[in-house]
Amino acid sequence: MLDREGYRPNVGIILLNTKNQVFWGKRVSAHSWQFPQGGINAGENPEQAMYRELFEEVGLKPCHVHVLGRTRNWLRYDVPQQFLRRDSHGIYKGQKQIWFLLKLTGRDCDVCLRATTHPEFDAWRWNEYWIPLDSVIEFKREVYQQALSELAHLLPRVEPRTRYLRANLRHGRAPHGTLHPDPQTE
Repeated sequence: MLDREGYRPNVGIILLNTKNQVFWGKRVSAHSWQFPQGGINAGENPEQAMYRELFEEVGLKPCHVHVLGRTRNWLRYDVPQQFLRRDSHGIYKGQKQIWFLLKLTGRDCDVCLRATTHPEFDAWRWNEYWIPLDSVIEFKREVYQQALSELAHLLPRVEPRTRYLRANLRHGRAPHGTLHPDPQTE
């Protein structure tokens, strides 16, 4: 399914953990890493396609994630001639994508790269949000940068937690500058 300009509708997924790190999947039998993404089927809207692709590529269901937002408009990339499929119908130029920012509400063990018989990834890891994009295939890098930039304002605030603060709270002491009642004087 191509639009009039030769672009296939597609969704991209930026999945965050509690530290605002992003899910990074290694393509099967390749040395390239990427975010989950996939085509929008006939009759699907972008959100339906996103949930389908999320399950097919990462094994996660809607109960495992919370949608934080999506890009306002389509982001496009052209596919170089050497990567074009010979069986394409019409004049295929590339893909246009709506990108979703999701927060994992499940656990790491909920991720299953073998949820379907045709896995996209054979390994995965968490990376910093502003991951260097040099491991992404070159023609997708600009779209990745655009999606990360547009969605960055939606990142949840991560509360800094230090060993010092956790130790003090565990022993009933308040961090310097906060009021904490002394349990022996009450």
